[in-house]
Amino acid sequence: MIKERLIEYEHDGTVLEGFLAYDSATDKPRPGVLISHAWAGRGEFECQKARDLAELGYAGFALDLYGKGVLGSGPEENSRLMTPFLQDRALLQSRLKLSHEIMQAQPEVNPKKTAAIGFCFGGLCVLDLARIGTNIKGVISFHGLFNPPANIKSKKIKAKVLVLHGNDDPMVPVEMVTSFEQELTRAGADWQVHVYGNTRHAFTNPQANDPDFGTVYSANADRRSWQSMRNFLEEIF
Repeated sequence: MIKERLIEYEHDGTVLEGFLAYDSATDKPRPGVLISHAWAGRGEFECQKARDLAELGYAGFALDLYGKGVLGSGPEENSRLMTPFLQDRALLQSRLKLSHEIMQAQPEVNPKKTAAIGFCFGGLCVLDLARIGTNIKGVISFHGLFNPPANIKSKKIKAKVLVLHGNDDPMVPVEMVTSFEQELTRAGADWQVHVYGNTRHAFTNPQANDPDFGTVYSANADRRSWQSMRNFLEEIF
């Protein structure tokens, strides 16, 4: 049976609320997978991913960066919520690191076996977890942003990295992909980039249907990327 609970924690005066899901069929600690939300905040999409991971035998923990109950209602508000973290990557990294530690502290989680997945803005977040040297086995970015942080220079990346990217994503031009690959190589990372043809941003989100904005759901890319994630998690654990 899949069980779930909300977990309150605090960072820098902000009360946050994560969502944990796990299968109660075993009482042994299982690998934990952190889920970093897209720019709207931790919503039902991320909670469902936690449940889906629980079905696969992991503990899924959907973190919260914005604050308990804080969710954006549309592009303008989402951008307002996300921008401070893009402008202060040290703050973002500190909050991510704490969220990872909170997941590790849960009795259902094996603290030595953890990974992180993220969607859109969340993809950037999990890449930053790898960039700061978090003790984590691997990170997976779904249609994430690659903007490098200015506060980290040439640090070794120990976590394995899997990037799942739409070739026609208007938010991540081809030259940014190339630059990012070079960054990972310089950092000595074990990295993979899977590129899906004729695929745009937010391809895992069934609600994404705004071609003018560049966000379009793709059932094929959604299915293929999830399978790639499963293979990757089996390998690292």
